[in-house]
Amino acid sequence: MHDYVKIIPVLSIALIASIGWFIKPDAIELHSWHTLIIFLSTIVAIMFNVMPMGAIGILSITVFAITGAAGAISSKKALTDALSGFNSDLIWLIVIAFFIARGFIKTGLGERIALLMICYFGKRTLGLAYALSFADLILAPATPSSTARAGGVMYPIVNALACTFKSYPNDPTRKKMGAYLMMCMSHINDITGTLFITAYAANPLIVKFASSFGVQLSWGDWFIAASIPALISLFFIPIALYFIMKPHIEETLEAHRFATQELAKKGALSWEELMMGITFLGVLLLWVCGANFGIHATTTALIGLSILIVTGVLSWDDIKSEKNAWDTLIWLSALLMMAEFLHKLGFTKWFGTAIGEHLHAMASMHWVIILVVLNAIYTYTHYFFASGTAQVAALYVVFLGVGVKLGIPAYPLALLLGFSSSLYGSLTPYTHARGVILFESGYVTKKEWLSAGFIINLLNQLIFIVVGLAWWKMVGLY
Repeated sequence: MHDYVKIIPVLSIALIASIGWFIKPDAIELHSWHTLIIFLSTIVAIMFNVMPMGAIGILSITVFAITGAAGAISSKKALTDALSGFNSDLIWLIVIAFFIARGFIKTGLGERIALLMICYFGKRTLGLAYALSFADLILAPATPSSTARAGGVMYPIVNALACTFKSYPNDPTRKKMGAYLMMCMSHINDITGTLFITAYAANPLIVKFASSFGVQLSWGDWFIAASIPALISLFFIPIALYFIMKPHIEETLEAHRFATQELAKKGALSWEELMMGITFLGVLLLWVCGANFGIHATTTALIGLSILIVTGVLSWDDIKSEKNAWDTLIWLSALLMMAEFLHKLGFTKWFGTAIGEHLHAMASMHWVIILVVLNAIYTYTHYFFASGTAQVAALYVVFLGVGVKLGIPAYPLALLLGFSSSLYGSLTPYTHARGVILFESGYVTKKEWLSAGFIINLLNQLIFIVVGLAWWKMVGLY
């Protein structure tokens, strides 16, 4: 057995699932129960990292096809059901965005953008934080991997910057600058993840789930809803972290020199970088305005990717080797497929009703109070998850259903839970792969991470609830 498969946890999950398969509660329909067993087994396998997520997805799809869990009357229909998740335009939008993001890294345009931001805004430590924020914001629309943005583009630059100012990991000097910038990178990454459907891999799941409750969100709708609260958070969070982490260095004139030297090494803007920039701007424009011309967001992504391939910015080998994209395609398709069947087979409605009955006492409260409570519970449940997407798949629909039953308007509920699904990313250092990279750098202690994560999350919740509700009312979403 290969070391990337944890055989004992896999067998344990399989044994428990096999026993549960035959112990169906009377209140739940048989096929709904079987789908739930496979779905929960998948979530648990992801949480405990028993094997790579793509492999877990393949295994789940295979079991779903073999068992005909959704009630298929033939083996062909069972296979069609199991593979139905691949027929999702939202999933392909995210997958294609991964390919486009590779162009930023391959051409070096992403690094150039970050260095330019530092060159113009990096005269003080707080300015460096804003420079990194602007760079992350620019890259976010076409980078659904927070690991690619923070770990692949930003982290090497921040690490080099910190060392330039003699702020070293696993050393008292880490507080000079490195600890503050690392925490900024993580929290900024969460906020930019709320701004665009294509900035966070779980966002398409949220859009799909929300549509089951009548909440229809296009790429532009999502951006408009997130824009004001997210931009306010982007402004205040670096300031809040400045007081929490207290960097010892305030003026960073050396940062300008560092960025200038690095830009000089890169030389003039290459043709590949130019094509990457023009293509990205065109894709961004069509994502915002394409619906007016009858162009779907996923079609726009395909157009952008095709241009990058034809112009040679990306080769077919680049596409084939983008492991994160193909991995995401498989596990996201598996989760979406099972979540869709849980909804079609009535489990989601039944479970939401059951939970709603237990929380019936809250129905007499104003819906805003209920919204705040539900969102807080949903957010802090994340301490028990090691994957943001796993929590979205397991709990988003449940909390959305409960909230609707308790009288919360669907749009603000769906949006707040959706944005919280990105904002909770820095509560712990083990939540996302990006967090592990930044935490393992040695600049931030676990106590500092957990403390800052809790405080900043509270601030983000306050901003998105107060400003978000006012903004969504203003634009007519409820």
